[in-house]
Amino acid sequence: MNFQGLMTMKNNKEIILYILFGVLTTFVNITTFLLFETLLNYKVNNIIAFIISIYFAYITNKLYVFKSRKTASKYVMLELINFFISRIVTFLIDILLMILLVEILDINSLQSKFFVNIIVIVLNYIISKRVVFKN
Repeated sequence: MNFQGLMTMKNNKEIILYILFGVLTTFVNITTFLLFETLLNYKVNNIIAFIISIYFAYITNKLYVFKSRKTASKYVMLELINFFISRIVTFLIDILLMILLVEILDINSLQSKFFVNIIVIVLNYIISKRVVFKN
């Protein structure tokens, strides 16, 4: 197998792992939300679920998807901060696109959500690969 073939296999594996851990991150988010459902206000609950799922996503992306080997606390903290900031930015993009599609362009909210999620997933992958976990 040539170099290009190896790179394609590596990228395919990386994308599959990214999707797998994305599904697990969603599970962590929903499970966390449900865990605190009777104890806390749903807004606080949602924030806690978001934070915990972002930590989970950071750890799985670092170790299994992008295989970042940086262990010095300064680099780990920088990765973590960049990861959180990037996820907050894409969350804001999510909100703005939803407003644009639903309220301005009058597109069905469920269709809009599916479309926006695809954009956000791709953006999260690109930012993680090129900014957060770059070698």
